[in-house]
Amino acid sequence: MENSFEFPEIPSDQLPKVDSAAELKKLPLENLPKLAENIRRTLIRSLANTGGHLGPNLGVVELSIALHRVFDTPQDKFVFDVSHQGYVHKMLTGRWDRIHTIRTYEGLNGFLLRTESDHDCYGAGHAGTAVSAALGMAAARDLLGGEEHVVAVAGDAAFTCGPTFEALNNIAETTKRFILVLNDNEWSIDRNVGAIAKYFHALQTSSTYSHIHDKAAEFVERLVGKSIRDIAARVESGAKNLLFPNVLFEKFGLRYYGPIDGHDIDLLVKTFDFLKDQDEPVILHVITEKGRGYEPAKANPMKFHGLGPYKTETGETPPGGDPTYSQIYGTQLGKFAQQDGKIVAVTAAMPNGTGLVEFQKAVPERYYDVGIAEEHAALFACGQAVQGLKPFLTIYSTFFQRAYDMAVHDIGIQNLPVRLCMDRAGLSGDDGPTHHGLFDIGYLRHVPNWIFMQPKDEDEFVDMLWTMVHHDSGPSAIRYPRGAGTGAKPKAQPQLLEIGKAEVADDGTDIALFGLGNLFEMAKHVRDRLVEMGYSVALINPRWIKPLDTACIEKFARQCGLLLTFEDHTLMNGFGAAVIEHLNDAGIACPVERIGWPDQFVEHGKPEILREKHGLTVEHAVEKALKRLPAQRKQAVV
Repeated sequence: MENSFEFPEIPSDQLPKVDSAAELKKLPLENLPKLAENIRRTLIRSLANTGGHLGPNLGVVELSIALHRVFDTPQDKFVFDVSHQGYVHKMLTGRWDRIHTIRTYEGLNGFLLRTESDHDCYGAGHAGTAVSAALGMAAARDLLGGEEHVVAVAGDAAFTCGPTFEALNNIAETTKRFILVLNDNEWSIDRNVGAIAKYFHALQTSSTYSHIHDKAAEFVERLVGKSIRDIAARVESGAKNLLFPNVLFEKFGLRYYGPIDGHDIDLLVKTFDFLKDQDEPVILHVITEKGRGYEPAKANPMKFHGLGPYKTETGETPPGGDPTYSQIYGTQLGKFAQQDGKIVAVTAAMPNGTGLVEFQKAVPERYYDVGIAEEHAALFACGQAVQGLKPFLTIYSTFFQRAYDMAVHDIGIQNLPVRLCMDRAGLSGDDGPTHHGLFDIGYLRHVPNWIFMQPKDEDEFVDMLWTMVHHDSGPSAIRYPRGAGTGAKPKAQPQLLEIGKAEVADDGTDIALFGLGNLFEMAKHVRDRLVEMGYSVALINPRWIKPLDTACIEKFARQCGLLLTFEDHTLMNGFGAAVIEHLNDAGIACPVERIGWPDQFVEHGKPEILREKHGLTVEHAVEKALKRLPAQRKQAVV
């Protein structure tokens, strides 16, 4: 990496640190920039070991300091959209000494959790939640006669979400005391797209705004010693003189202020002191720089939005191994699109995470990023399918939950050939419960007309994508995990798979193991253990969640004493549940044991730690199998 980084020559022991917001309020104002520097140093050093959302948090240091300087949590409420930018908030509310544990098992969560601290009034992990939730809090405050302040902090990308605009439509009619902070840095994970992004860019780049950084100090100086009424007049007139196109928010009934420099603590503090006394809903537009204070993060904001461990000096990350499923997806779909002019790809602000950057390079005219708007993305793909195109709708499993109605009402009922590709299916590890893709089998397998599959390795993954290309008679879905698989190299020419047909790897008469997707490898190891004990073990790669290979299931249920299913999904309404349902309907009384995730929201941590804790291991599977095998079969192998 060309960019290198060195900390400024100020000894760490000369930089202030606070253990609470109360201590922050006692610091002299002139020490706050040094506090900001210490926060950045701590974040850069800590996240080098754990990974995390470095860029977004470096960009909100001064904003977070100013909020805690002026307001009083937990009485006052800060609602952070997504909340991935809440690390600084955690540090300022008694968790500074634990920030090095962020995203590690039993350490701090990478997002805000209500169970982690009283200062975290609202948990999140997806975009577009803050404004609605904060408005609900404000309405409850008004109804109960409270006096607390409610502040919503939302990035510019949140304004591409439908829920944000639905909330904006209600604010003025719901409450007179509401503060919305628009944290504008032009990025979500990738650069923001669409008309709203262009609108905010126009605000930033107007001829008068171009001098704001130079004028910020002068503006603060003019405010010093003035009355609140005078400050109000100057801020309001300043906003109107700075920028003409604030009509959007004024039409929603919010008084607009800004944009102002989001890294000028003095200006931010004085502005919040003014805004907290307003008796009308207000929006403050602050301009921040993602990755501020760390050159590698400034140079590559996409990479440093969220990443694993890195070298502090250069920002370099360890070299990757085998290509990930996401990378294979983007590359292979791009190749298919060069052969088939009807293939298009749609993503909801996740081109890098889903691998579609490679597709975009191959066929840029058939690549669509619609912003953080999963519902719109699904409907957009429906419209393309109606016109005869072959849309590949590419969304993380956890994010497609937002478009569930479209899966039923628009795609399912109309039987449209939309190809849904769900990245990050299964456990998502360090990101925790908001990002685990553990529910997609449950929410999709019962919807009529859909077919649904999961590959055991990368080669089969490409075969399934190729099968989806040629499936024009209705909707299809595929789920696949985060990261790399077994390293199986895709064939030069993929093959079409027979829909609803499982792959029988080994026959057997004592127990049949059905290893779905990435847990097929675990099933193989269980097979080996049981074979060593003398059992006759069948091993099946189900491939299909819907339609099930019912003939295969019935065959082994009749010839074996036990079926054991494996899935990287909750057991509730999962693949194993579907097997049990079918055997019950077929009147076949064969016991079924299931390996999968429990009926709870699984915490964050390394997958191997969480699998051990929740019983998704070879040892646990063998133990369950031995407990349920009929007595006569156990005796036969003794």
